[in-house]
Amino acid sequence: MPEGDTVFLTAARLRRALAGKVLTRSDFRVPKYATLDLRGQPVESVGSYGKHLFVRTPELSIHTHLKMEGVYRVFTPGQRWTKPGFTARLVLATADAEAVGFSLGLVEVLPRAAEHTAVDHLGPDLLGPNWDAGEAVRRLSEHPDQPIGLALLDQRNLAGIGNIYRSEICFLRRVHPATPVGRVDDLPALVDEAQRVLDRAAHQPPWRALAYGRQRRPCRRCGTNMVVHLLGDDPALARADRGIYFCPRCQPEPIS
Repeated sequence: MPEGDTVFLTAARLRRALAGKVLTRSDFRVPKYATLDLRGQPVESVGSYGKHLFVRTPELSIHTHLKMEGVYRVFTPGQRWTKPGFTARLVLATADAEAVGFSLGLVEVLPRAAEHTAVDHLGPDLLGPNWDAGEAVRRLSEHPDQPIGLALLDQRNLAGIGNIYRSEICFLRRVHPATPVGRVDDLPALVDEAQRVLDRAAHQPPWRALAYGRQRRPCRRCGTNMVVHLLGDDPALARADRGIYFCPRCQPEPIS
């Protein structure tokens, strides 16, 4: 699933294509909004919150989520699409650009005043202008027995981290991913590390993986072979039950 940096960069790309321009075409390829026509509406802004994207007209907010396979592509008018047309779920066009959302996991249209309902359940946005590290620490601390490797994936704690960056953050802080939140030595420092990692990935791409995807390859610090483990066995956490990469020497397993 695309993570916060990817969504942030996608918003920037859509902003360049759409913001400050008037829509000449809108095509919502989802039944609920199939008859909605936004031709003539100006795009006031494009933004992101965690893994959520918003394209805003004066009265409406087009809310999309990439989920596992979603992606946006921007074309010039008349340019051939680089993905199959049947996978397109949203088309927004201006006089000089055509933004197409392929395989989007969610497409909905909200009144601008109700946009907040899409993200009210989320923790602070790691890449947002109102990032609140203290609130992220507070939310994480509410579940002291949860492994930090799962807690970082829970968007209700802090928004934007996925499977790649939870591995990177734990590696950088030398924390075993199974360590309970309440036993992390310096939780505020870990939260600050998370924001630093996402910010660098978003503003100085691409991120060079330190841990993710490096199983059986030497640790960049000590040379020990990296490993990958699954974390969690609760069916309710099935989306979080993905491999997390770490160094068994630099990130020793907590003693119970």
